[in-house]
Amino acid sequence: MSDTPATIALGQPTVGEEELAAVAEVFRSGWLAGAGPTCRKFEERFAATVGTRHALTTSNCGSALYLGLRVLGVKPGDEVIVGDYTFPATGHAVLQAGAKPVFADIRPDIWSADPKHVESLITPKTVGILAVDVAGQPGDFDEYRAIADKHGLWLFEDAACSAGATYQTRPAGSLGDLAAFSFHGRKGITAGEGGALVSDREDLIAHARKLHTYGIEPAIAREGSDELPIPTFHEAGYNFRLSDVQAAIMNVQLDRLPDLLAARRSVAKRYTEAFDGLDGIEVPVALADREHPWQAYILTIAPELSRGKFAVKLRERGIQCNFGTYASHLQPVYGEQAPLPVSADVFARHLAVPMHANLTDTEVDRVAEGVRAVLAELS
Repeated sequence: MSDTPATIALGQPTVGEEELAAVAEVFRSGWLAGAGPTCRKFEERFAATVGTRHALTTSNCGSALYLGLRVLGVKPGDEVIVGDYTFPATGHAVLQAGAKPVFADIRPDIWSADPKHVESLITPKTVGILAVDVAGQPGDFDEYRAIADKHGLWLFEDAACSAGATYQTRPAGSLGDLAAFSFHGRKGITAGEGGALVSDREDLIAHARKLHTYGIEPAIAREGSDELPIPTFHEAGYNFRLSDVQAAIMNVQLDRLPDLLAARRSVAKRYTEAFDGLDGIEVPVALADREHPWQAYILTIAPELSRGKFAVKLRERGIQCNFGTYASHLQPVYGEQAPLPVSADVFARHLAVPMHANLTDTEVDRVAEGVRAVLAELS
């Protein structure tokens, strides 16, 4: 038997018998396909959780972002200001809608778009602001809203990582005209994949609902009719639906959300206590006026240390880790972009360490000890 300790996973879902039982119930119902009654049940519950009137389940967050841009009327020739420090799905959605993403540099502490830089980027072609909640912590939405209102722009929240977060007591998801969530396997609540588009605006969600089912109302809208309704296609749509199997899992995950958030916040507190004040690394900032869901716990490595070596040595100790996310403006797919020094700097120095609700105190201590040992070795 090997004495090597088990690897501590960077991310891990929390699922069990409750999710299996919910899936079994969907199997018995006979409606496994997308946009069915289980999806509708989850949509109602999720909208209430995130403080909006309406929610639409989608195949993933990327499709939710794209649908949101479509129903907002984004078209070729438009410019959309995008928080730069994000997985490129955010910028990709703008490209896919035919518009140009214009990336805004970020705050050095919480890594969301710097409102002053956002406003400096506005041109006659600008139609909206797509603001990213980095690692789940909302950005400066009062400032974003003031800028949007001043210039006649819409405000779209990329809340991919933000289930359970708040900004000045308001839930993430309720902070813009629209918001998009992810239910990918590393997110706070998950069905493996999936997403949601939420809004207070019924017109936007109704339009998105048609587009996400090829351009017609989903089949459930025709259930119980005493005639034979024949849908009419007025515009080309997509198959961006979440299956009822996934929605069943998400209903249980929504029940788990308070406990999952509490577990992640406990891990973050232990990490911060272990790392705060160490020379060579900086701990992430959680602002007092917002609740952080801790989708990720990201350390900032001092520039004189090699992040690559840091990562390799942690992995040798059985501790998974990875870079934070992307400085989008540096990705070739977006062509030549203006330099964004803050985003580029953190992109080069961020290192995410294990963060999920299943971490034990022993595992958290192992991570802390590993980070301290590697820091001492490289310093």
